[in-house]
Amino acid sequence: MALLPILEYPDPRLKKVAAPVTSFTPDLVRLVRDMAETMYAAPGVGLAATQVDVHKRVIVIDVSETKDDLLVLVNPEIVAAEGEAECEEGCLSVPGYYDKVTRAARITVQARNERGEPIERTAEGLLAVCIQHEMDHLIGKMFVDYLSPLKRARLAARQRKKQRLAG
Repeated sequence: MALLPILEYPDPRLKKVAAPVTSFTPDLVRLVRDMAETMYAAPGVGLAATQVDVHKRVIVIDVSETKDDLLVLVNPEIVAAEGEAECEEGCLSVPGYYDKVTRAARITVQARNERGEPIERTAEGLLAVCIQHEMDHLIGKMFVDYLSPLKRARLAARQRKKQRLAG
């Protein structure tokens, strides 16, 4: 297993749309393990393959307190959504920044696991928010895209300054 580098906003690679997974191979299983290890080490509750510069429709999530309930969603699709909930979100690709985003309160997602087995899960609360957040990454969208243009501009300026100082 290996820790993978996480892309940081406003890296243009975060805007790439992920391709569907067409074969369930040992490489996919390795990617899922590496993504999970990276997510836990960060620490975070979700990670999309896009965030580690792999543009495949794969996400890993674990919202459990004990960090032992890994959910792997390959080629996820939301098949039902209802209600509305506002929640403060953060992102491993935007470290240290949090803001409120409105999403569906309850969702049902269909996907496959890393072995290609079908999964259907209905979620609400933090898990529903996390699934929607990570699925956005797969279409090149980030939670900051829900913010006002002024907030996005300030955040982008802050991130560029941070990268200049680090480089």
